[in-house]
Amino acid sequence: MLRAFGLGAVLFGFWLALSGHYTPLLLSFGVGSCVLVVYIAHRMDMIDHEGVPFHVVARLFLYLPWLLKEIFVANLEVAKVILDPKLPISPRMVVFHGSQQTDLGRAIYANSITLTPGTITTGVEGQDFQIHALRAADLETDEELAMDRRCTRVEQG
Repeated sequence: MLRAFGLGAVLFGFWLALSGHYTPLLLSFGVGSCVLVVYIAHRMDMIDHEGVPFHVVARLFLYLPWLLKEIFVANLEVAKVILDPKLPISPRMVVFHGSQQTDLGRAIYANSITLTPGTITTGVEGQDFQIHALRAADLETDEELAMDRRCTRVEQG
């Protein structure tokens, strides 16, 4: 029940931020629509540990600055490769085994890889992630293992 109230509060806060209107009629429409969405989510049995992942929020805020730094560094590396007249690319497809146990954790890990320039997650099967990299050298570092460990920590909350 606590997750349902939390979901309703987050939805209403998001609605308020996007709406920008604070008249009684529009506020009542916002409350009504949020209550309806929470009711539907409850009927669909979607208000659970993974459907409303409040346990992830605190660690996600610690993970995001690290991810943004990695995205920035990877942007510089990809820019160097692209601007090099020799265009030193050596595309590779590899399979990494992730340590995430839930679908949420696997989604965070796969999206983190894809957000990092020069790498794309092309498939996920169980705990195996098929990754395409722009250069083979990008795969020889421990960055993927560090990202895997950090995503697992986020997943565990």
